[in-house]
Amino acid sequence: MDKKRCDLRLATALQFITVPAVKKHTATVIFVHVSAVLGDTGYGWHPVATMFQKDHSLEHVKFVLPHSPEAPVTANMGIVMPFVVNAEDEAGILKSRASLIQLIDAEIAAGTPPNRIVLGGFSQGASMSLFTSLSLDKQLAGVVCLSGWILIKTTFQKPHACPAFDPLPIFWGHGSADPLVKPKFAEESIDWLKSIGIRSLSGLSYTFYPGVGHSTNMQELEDLKVWIAKVIPERV
Repeated sequence: MDKKRCDLRLATALQFITVPAVKKHTATVIFVHVSAVLGDTGYGWHPVATMFQKDHSLEHVKFVLPHSPEAPVTANMGIVMPFVVNAEDEAGILKSRASLIQLIDAEIAAGTPPNRIVLGGFSQGASMSLFTSLSLDKQLAGVVCLSGWILIKTTFQKPHACPAFDPLPIFWGHGSADPLVKPKFAEESIDWLKSIGIRSLSGLSYTFYPGVGHSTNMQELEDLKVWIAKVIPERV
């Protein structure tokens, strides 16, 4: 598949909000906070972004928080609400990937190199971030998957088909009591990543958080904050 040509044809510009860096901007986190139940927009992650920036280790980080286009969501009885992708609809997934690549390319064009960009999300936003990061022709600083899973596994037949596979840093967090995206989906996704050749997943940090449902908690956010500071540290 010609990824670049496909992306140019499919991409739809996403609206987003920006949380500027507190200090000189040298790194960017693009976070897609989307839940089939909540129908979140970029504002759903805004309080967390501002909380992260209160830590001196992340004052150099800008947060880009996309709003999702309205689409019928299978998991929510077809009600029209903001959303990135409808279940495993391949056309919708490819269109969403193209839109995320546009955001990444815009950051690069503005002067932030790929290895200073983290892409991540929650729920379907997490799954889209994984899918996009693993099919890019460039290496990002890392990818965040909160309560997500792998989409369209047939796209990734062999590691050599996706240059960014290894050693891409991945933060994977999942609630042990998640009733919507069950922990077994995360476990199966992680096993699948191993099967395609991400050697022992040396770049993967994954944790199951006891008692947490389809949401996050302060421990997961604290772990994520530390991880972000590690993969995109402040440049002196």
